[in-house]
Amino acid sequence: MSATVTESAGTAAREEARPGLLERLGDRLNPLVVKEVRQGVRSRVFWVSFGLMLLACLILSMVAYVTSLRASLSSQGQGFFFAFFVCLGVVHFFVIPYSAYRSLAREREDETWVLLLLTGLGPRRILRGKVFSFLVQAGLYASAVGPFLLFSYYLNGIDLPTILLVLTLGASWLVFLTVVAVGAATLADARMGRALVHLVLLALLGLSLMYALVAAYFLSEQGYRVVTRDDDFVKFTIGFLWAMLTYGWLLFETAAARLSLSTENYSRGPRLAFALQVLLSGALLLGWWLAGGQSIHNAQAASCAGCLFLSLTGVFVATDADGQARPLRAATRPWSLLRPGAVRGFRLVILLLLFWTGLCVALYFLSGSSNRFPDAEFLTVLVAPAYSLLFLSLALLVGRLPRSDRLASPAVVRVLFFVLAGLAGALPPLLAVLFGQNAEDPLFNLLNPFIGLENFSDYDYDLGEPKMTPGMLACVWLVAVLTAFAADRALVERERRAHAS
Repeated sequence: MSATVTESAGTAAREEARPGLLERLGDRLNPLVVKEVRQGVRSRVFWVSFGLMLLACLILSMVAYVTSLRASLSSQGQGFFFAFFVCLGVVHFFVIPYSAYRSLAREREDETWVLLLLTGLGPRRILRGKVFSFLVQAGLYASAVGPFLLFSYYLNGIDLPTILLVLTLGASWLVFLTVVAVGAATLADARMGRALVHLVLLALLGLSLMYALVAAYFLSEQGYRVVTRDDDFVKFTIGFLWAMLTYGWLLFETAAARLSLSTENYSRGPRLAFALQVLLSGALLLGWWLAGGQSIHNAQAASCAGCLFLSLTGVFVATDADGQARPLRAATRPWSLLRPGAVRGFRLVILLLLFWTGLCVALYFLSGSSNRFPDAEFLTVLVAPAYSLLFLSLALLVGRLPRSDRLASPAVVRVLFFVLAGLAGALPPLLAVLFGQNAEDPLFNLLNPFIGLENFSDYDYDLGEPKMTPGMLACVWLVAVLTAFAADRALVERERRAHAS
C-alpha cells in the first residue's frame, strides 16, 4: 500500500514538474519577438496608425451602409473593398516595413546591437525575430480591418475567392517588403550612407505601395474567375511569387552575413541561398518548358534573363574580402565554395553560369524547331553568358590586380563592374562613328554587351543568314575565358598575400 502511494506521489510530482504546451512553446519562441511586439504595441506610431485606420474604415462603412439603403440592389462591394484595402495597404506596405527598418537601424545607431549579440541569439535569430515581430503587428492591423473587408462582400459586386486572392498576394508582398526593409538597415555603416539608404528605401516603399494598390484594383475589378482563366496571368503570378520567395531568402541571408563576425562562416548562408535559387529556378524553368513552353525564343529569353541575374548577383558574391580566420582556413578545401573568400565566390558564380548555359542550350535543342543551325537564336543563347563572364571577370581583374587595397575593396570592384559595362556600351558606337562606320558595326561592337547582344540576335535579310558568325562568337568566348583565368589567378595571389600578412 505504501509503495503504491509513493509511486502515485512520484508520478504527480513528475507531471507537475513537466512544463505544459504553452510553456514549451514560450521557451522555443524567439524572445526578441515578444520584446519587439510589446515595445511596438506601446509605441505612438502603432496607436496613431491603428486609430486612423479604424476611423477611416468606420467612416467608409457608414457611407457604404447609407449607399446600400438608397439602392434597392447594391453592387458596390468592389469599390468599397478597394477602399478598405487602401486603408490596410498604407499600413502594411509602408508603415510596417519602415518601422522594421527603423527598429534595426536604431539598434545600430545607438550601438545596442552588441548587447543583442551578447544574448547568444546570433544575427540570424535576431533578424528573424525582428521580421516576425512586425509581421505579428501586421496581423493585428489585419484582424481589425478583416470585418470591414468581409462587409464589402455583402454589398455584392465581389466574390470571396477574389478577396482571398488579393489578401494572399498582399500578405506575400508584405513579408517581402519587411525582409527588404530589415536587410536595408544593414547596408551602410557611415552616417551619409545611412541617410542615402533611408531616402532610397522611402522611395521604394512609396513605389511598392502604389504597385500594390494598382494590382489590388486590377484583381478586384477583373474578378477571380476572369483572372484565373488567363494563362499568362497565372504564369506571371507564379513567377512573381517565386521571385519574392527566393529573393527574400537571399536578402535575409545576406543581411545576416553582414552582421556576422569575420571569424564565422558568414558566407555559407547567402551562397547556399544563391546556388539553390539558381538550381531550383532551372528546375522550374524545365517544368514549365515540358508543360508547353517549347520555343526557341523562350530559350533565348531565359538565357539573357538568367545571365543578367547571375551578373548582378554574382558581382556581390565574387567581391568578398580576401583572407579569412585561421580556424576557417584550416577546414577550407578547393571545393569549399561556400566558405568566405573572393576566389571561391567567383568560382561558384562561374559554375552556376555554366549550369544555366547548359540548361538553356538543352532547352534550345529540345524545342526542335530550328530550320538552320546555327541560327541567331542559338548564337544569342551562347553569347549572353560570355558577356556576363567577361565583364564580371574584367571588373575583378582591374580591381584586384593592383596592389592597392582601396581598389581591391568590394565596393570599388562593384562600382567598376557597372562603370566598365557602361563604357563598353558607349565607347564602341562612338568610335565607329568617328571612323565613318555605322554605330552598330559588328566588329566595333563585338565586345559591347548591349549592341553586341542585339547584333547576335539579328538577321541579315539580304543574305538570309545571321548578322554575326560563329567565329565572332568564338572570339567573344575566347576573350571571356582568358579574362576569367587571369581574374582567378589575381584573386588567388591576393588571397595568398592576405594569408601571409
